[in-house]
Amino acid sequence: MPSVSQPGLPLKGLYAILDPEAFGQAALSEVLTTAARAGARLFQYRDKRASMKEAFHMALALRKAAGEVEATFIVNDRCDLALAVGADGVHLGQDDLPLAYARAIMGPEKIIGISTHNLHQVKEATSGGANYIGFGPIFRTGTKRDHEPVVGIEGLRLVRAHTPLPIFAIGGLTREQTPLVLEAGANGIAVVSALAKAQDIEAEVRNFLIRAGSASPPAS
Repeated sequence: MPSVSQPGLPLKGLYAILDPEAFGQAALSEVLTTAARAGARLFQYRDKRASMKEAFHMALALRKAAGEVEATFIVNDRCDLALAVGADGVHLGQDDLPLAYARAIMGPEKIIGISTHNLHQVKEATSGGANYIGFGPIFRTGTKRDHEPVVGIEGLRLVRAHTPLPIFAIGGLTREQTPLVLEAGANGIAVVSALAKAQDIEAEVRNFLIRAGSASPPAS
């Protein structure tokens, strides 16, 4: 396995994915600040539609907001954008730049996460030197129309035994399901719709974190 420095901040708990398609007219930097006020400390900027210039300005504003609350800030897909705004890392999908090349670009200090959907991909991400993996979709989700087949709670239990990396479960998750997912082996949960549809984002984040705190530690 390649030698990779592990990030100083713990990769666990609530992972808030900020996608303008989901949040609509809401100012994403304000969403980040509000969620951070409630205790969230890990954020990802994901935008599949913006031009590079538009994405740069949005990512720069989010990087500034994350720095002010001492939160970890990850950019989806784009290593160049992550480096341009000084993000803490990048999150890659299975069709993005291969992990080895992304690591060569990002360097050993940056966080690299990988979206995975099956055991083979989890093993590849682990051996390739990722810092964490996203695994799912656990349940059916409306934020991705062409998402991979649902893996379910048992799929999560299966992959937990095959990687020491932090696992963030993703896909159709609600705060009520948080303890169940964490007890099945996830270190954290990644959410989009649950926050985007919340009438009170601060209260929603607090509820997620309360339920996460009541869950049993994930199996090693």
